[in-house]
Amino acid sequence: MSLNVRRHVAGIGRYIGDLMGDRHYQYYLEHHRRHHPDDPPMSEREYWRTRHAAQDRSPQGRCC
Repeated sequence: MSLNVRRHVAGIGRYIGDLMGDRHYQYYLEHHRRHHPDDPPMSEREYWRTRHAAQDRSPQGRCC
């Protein structure tokens, strides 16, 4: 497989991962470091629990 094809496949993989939410916790940590540097961030488990609870309270843009 050529390098160019590998880059496109990797880009598609990242795009799909972003759509599926694979990097949401990383985005949260980056945001938290920038805007709340003195507060400890939630653990990944706490983050997902809080995120899912918020979606259950106010479902938006979900297919199911």
